[in-house]
Amino acid sequence: MPIPFVEPFRIKVVEPIKQTTRAAREQILAQAHNNLFGVAAEDVFIDFLTDSGTNAMSDRQWSAMMVGDESYAGARSFANFERAVQEVLGFPQVLPTHQGRGAEGILFKTLVKAGQFVPNNRHFDTTQANLLALGANPVDLVVDEAADPSSDLPFKGNMDVAKLEHFIQETGPENIPLGMLTVTNNSAAGQPVSMANIKATAELYRRYGIPFFIDACRFAENAWFIKNREPGYAERSVGEIAVEMFSYADGCTMSAKKDAIVNIGGFLACRDEDLKLRLAQYLIIQEGFPTYGGLAGRDLEAIAVGLREGVSEDYLAYRERHTAYLGEVLLAAGMSVYLPTGGHAVYVDAGRTLPHIPPAQFPGVALANMLYIEGGVRTVEIGSLMFSHPDPLTGEIIPAPNELVRFAIPRRVYTRSHLDYVGEVAVEVVKRAKDIRGLEVTWAPELLRHFIARLDWVD
Repeated sequence: MPIPFVEPFRIKVVEPIKQTTRAAREQILAQAHNNLFGVAAEDVFIDFLTDSGTNAMSDRQWSAMMVGDESYAGARSFANFERAVQEVLGFPQVLPTHQGRGAEGILFKTLVKAGQFVPNNRHFDTTQANLLALGANPVDLVVDEAADPSSDLPFKGNMDVAKLEHFIQETGPENIPLGMLTVTNNSAAGQPVSMANIKATAELYRRYGIPFFIDACRFAENAWFIKNREPGYAERSVGEIAVEMFSYADGCTMSAKKDAIVNIGGFLACRDEDLKLRLAQYLIIQEGFPTYGGLAGRDLEAIAVGLREGVSEDYLAYRERHTAYLGEVLLAAGMSVYLPTGGHAVYVDAGRTLPHIPPAQFPGVALANMLYIEGGVRTVEIGSLMFSHPDPLTGEIIPAPNELVRFAIPRRVYTRSHLDYVGEVAVEVVKRAKDIRGLEVTWAPELLRHFIARLDWVD
């Protein structure tokens, strides 16, 4: 039997994880109001809730943390961090933030006013919420192919450029303070965006005088897919591809908790110094001084190392194959897997896996909860609990485009035997699929309800 992949690292530190009984997990989930965000991490065996900040840092990252300069202003660690962002992404102006949503909040407060519109291929939850909190309107314009989980196409995360131009003309560029593009497209099953699409999107924004910002959380994985899927890039290094990707943009927001392989941190980067100074005003109010931005010097050092490790091609080859292997395991278990598998996660189509549960009863939440009950595997719903919204004209609830469950894989954390275990759990869940019930919300806040909503099983 061929070996599916080999980890390009060896393990130096381990953390014990405990098994719990099925009966215990049923009680734990009930006490968490059937919301996996409310389950204590020590009661989870395999945690695929998120790949954000859950990574295993390298020996070089831990070593760098030991020399962190904790000076309030002008720390040496900021200079190392700034230089890494400039070299890996190519933006000259850099501001650190405590994480990605901090960067989004500052960017939007600086540039966006109530009633304005911000297009994207597809906003993720915190990006969307930061705009809604300002009274602005996030608009998703991903290609139609993203709605089809079975079509195995290379770049299903692309912006629909024709739709974008129609939207700009209909809305008026004066009502669009900035445009975005998310790479890879997390809300669209982690699908990548092609270089041709990045360039075409940038040209369109530029033609209408709209500043262009990239949500760069998983830029290295996106660059890897360009290298391996887009003609003309096979001989280019991932580092070179990343620099070209960002060369078309005016700036970016970044959660370093993803492709910089750290546990905390993020940043804003741009080309224009005047914009940086405007952003810095909100940064000082919300995050901290512009040379630490809500982070310790040791965190800045870890990001500086992690950004360079994140574009390592040995690591990215392993990362893609590791993720694809989980997709194969879940497909073999009988789950409907979104194709192709992304770089950071496998997405299961809960709507097809549990066709008897309507979107209003959250099949993604139901499937995720049963994975936990059956084997202590924690995942997250990317469906109508997270993304349904009322129609602004009729008030009717519009469900999410897909009812997905995301198996987000922390970087350098789980081995192949862990993935095989998840497959065994999936087999048992599929056996009971027809008996799984939907859920209803008993309480939830207005924004980002999926984080702290309370739910009950539907009788």
